[in-house]
Amino acid sequence: MEPYANHTQRQILNELRKAGGLQKVSVLAEVLDISGETVRRNVKRLVDMGAVEKSHGSVQLVDEHEQEEGNLQERLSLNESAKKRIAAYVATMIPNESSLFLDIGSTTAYIADALRSHRKLMIVTNSVYVAYRLSMRNDNRVFMAGGELRGEDGGVFGVDAMAFVANFNTDFAILSTAGVDAQNGFTLFDLEEAIFSRHIMEKSGTRIMACDSSKFEREGPVTIGDPALVDHLVTDAMPTENLKTALQNWGVEFHLTDQPRTPLSSF
Repeated sequence: MEPYANHTQRQILNELRKAGGLQKVSVLAEVLDISGETVRRNVKRLVDMGAVEKSHGSVQLVDEHEQEEGNLQERLSLNESAKKRIAAYVATMIPNESSLFLDIGSTTAYIADALRSHRKLMIVTNSVYVAYRLSMRNDNRVFMAGGELRGEDGGVFGVDAMAFVANFNTDFAILSTAGVDAQNGFTLFDLEEAIFSRHIMEKSGTRIMACDSSKFEREGPVTIGDPALVDHLVTDAMPTENLKTALQNWGVEFHLTDQPRTPLSSF
């Protein structure tokens, strides 16, 4: 369908792909330096062509609609370089002999890889990938939540998993998100993942959100929880002014991967 799109429509489709398939109309207008009306007019044509869907001020690629984030292997390949830089940065924030929760996100999977040289970690996770990468090395102890294993991402959820992690209180929780915007905070596409994230945030001392910049101004349908509970956000690029102000108001310390230990308040 793309050969029939005009130049602006192709730009919109390219920006949607860069953003992981979902973006707000206002952000598309800002990035492409065109008016919101121009975006809406071209989006309407793309909707008619069956290329995108529009809902509540956002635009989404149709071929990514049925499974918003895809399986873990697909997500690992998206923005791989940025995720690896974020992972390397987060690893420098975790001392040896720490205890930590790690969730099932693709960025979290790269963080598990970056932590493989650490020693005597106590890891609590619901991710088969994380457990596999960090177990049986450097005197680590890995505790894996039990329950039904999801085939698409190797994650474990449900009542048994929640009851298991309730036994632990850790130094850190390392979390991932599908989107972050000033109005809704950190969001996900999956309710079970959001409930699990809320639970481990309550059971940890320091909460670190690992989020590449493609998630900025992207909105999932499920809010993870009060964004003020997040202590640190590690990412690869500066957010928009609106989001930057929101992060400041929430008290989230902002870290750029190319500016080690730089809080948002210093900008």
